[in-house]
Amino acid sequence: MIYIIKFLYSFVLPPGLFILVMVGLVIWLWRRARKPAFILLVVTLLLYGSSTNWVGDLLISSLEKQYPQPHAVQGDIIVVLGGGATEGTPDINGQGNLLGSAANRLLTAVRLHEATGLPILFSGGQVFGDSGNEANIAQRQLLGLGIPAKDILVENRSLNTQQNAVYTSQILKQHQFTKPILVTSAFHMPRAALEFQRAGMQAVPYPTDYLASENLSLYAAKLSPSAGAMATTGTALKEYLGILALKLK
Repeated sequence: MIYIIKFLYSFVLPPGLFILVMVGLVIWLWRRARKPAFILLVVTLLLYGSSTNWVGDLLISSLEKQYPQPHAVQGDIIVVLGGGATEGTPDINGQGNLLGSAANRLLTAVRLHEATGLPILFSGGQVFGDSGNEANIAQRQLLGLGIPAKDILVENRSLNTQQNAVYTSQILKQHQFTKPILVTSAFHMPRAALEFQRAGMQAVPYPTDYLASENLSLYAAKLSPSAGAMATTGTALKEYLGILALKLK
């Protein structure tokens, strides 16, 4: 009963509510103008599909499986890519927090540091006027987690993945690091690895922050529309477009 309620409830809020409205318009148009009704039906089905976890998980999983997480790593520095931050929000030892993906990447880097003793370089600047400077926030949080200052490097200028790679490459060359272990979200790794290759670095991929389970199952909740599922679909499509743009350069 709980799952039935959850499924029905998904059509009360956007995007489910919008899908219901569009279905109603399709039915209303069908007897008046078949061609516009058919076009609207196709758009409605595309909107519905893109807003389900079934489609979102399939797309994001196809990215996440391209680079398996290694059982052991060999390198001389851990490079972590940012993924968003807030400015002025309260934290235990200051102001500003990393968003979910960035925080998961940072946690993985800390655990790798504890296992290997390698230094950490966090890459990410202030992307928007009201967002936090990711590398500066990460540096404060790393210090708060007990990572020695001598083992922390920051690249706090980059605004996208391409700049992550270019600016990080410059810092690594200055400090004579040659084999970075690249930590970023699994869905982001294919594009990030390409950018680092273009910047002249052969990084060791260490994906983390997985969004889809290893073994996907189909059940009713996977077919209910949600804003979160639509965001996952959008994230996957963004990554594929970015990869295509890189390969066409």
